[in-house]
Amino acid sequence: MLSLVRWLSTWPLWLLHAVGAALGWLTYALSPSYRRRLRANAQLAGVAAADRRASVAEAGRLVAELPRLWLRPPAQPIADPLRWDGLEQLQALLDAGRGLVLLTPHLGSFEVSAQAYAQRFGQRQPVTVLYRPARKRWLRELEETARARPALATAPATLAGVRQMLRALRRGETVGLLPDQVPPDGMGVWVPFFGRDAYTMTLAARLVQQTGAAVGLLWTERLPRGAGYVVHAEALPEPLPEGGDDAACAAVINRAMEAVIRRCPRQYLWGYHRYKTPRRPEAA
Repeated sequence: MLSLVRWLSTWPLWLLHAVGAALGWLTYALSPSYRRRLRANAQLAGVAAADRRASVAEAGRLVAELPRLWLRPPAQPIADPLRWDGLEQLQALLDAGRGLVLLTPHLGSFEVSAQAYAQRFGQRQPVTVLYRPARKRWLRELEETARARPALATAPATLAGVRQMLRALRRGETVGLLPDQVPPDGMGVWVPFFGRDAYTMTLAARLVQQTGAAVGLLWTERLPRGAGYVVHAEALPEPLPEGGDDAACAAVINRAMEAVIRRCPRQYLWGYHRYKTPRRPEAA
């Protein structure tokens, strides 16, 4: 399997995206549960049918581009054209001189977001990214080695990973996480997401509250025909409420995620099991 992944990493982006689109539709056709969930989630958010259909292919492109992003030499820049939108807002957040929490939804190429930040700002302010380790051993080992790059560290979604992020923020560094990822039971609250209650992590707001870090949004739009990416950066539209109210803070973050997703609905992972019952945390 690793040999296949390495071979795919040498393909041009346009070809990976073409194959990925086909795989996205194949998965959609073969999995009734995935198909029902994607339709239901997109319809709940009021997504147009054309955008919903486009999201099927975009999900496949997300998977197909991973070998190219993961397996290039660590010191080599992202091979495909990269453009920034909102660079001034991100620089203003960094100029505040504190740690920075960057929130990225399951939208577009979120793997590019962290790599693009590290490539441009890592020497000034390194980034640590939270991730959930894969269940398959070979994929987990690949993630751990391929995602770690100069000025880009990874933290597993465990208590040790949370402590790692806290230390990074207290050093004045940056952390990144996907706040629309369902956390383990006991580590979130039920608040609306596109009109339906979803179990939502409290970690992002607590990191900000405990360290005084700034908070911003970072997401990457995939351009058509393998033309590259646009990295969008902006400040959080609403300030987090004071007083440490978990539900109120999570609701603010969910509204920010909704606003970003509505700008590019065809690249959101509508098939993600966003409204599932949270899993029990693993024993310490």
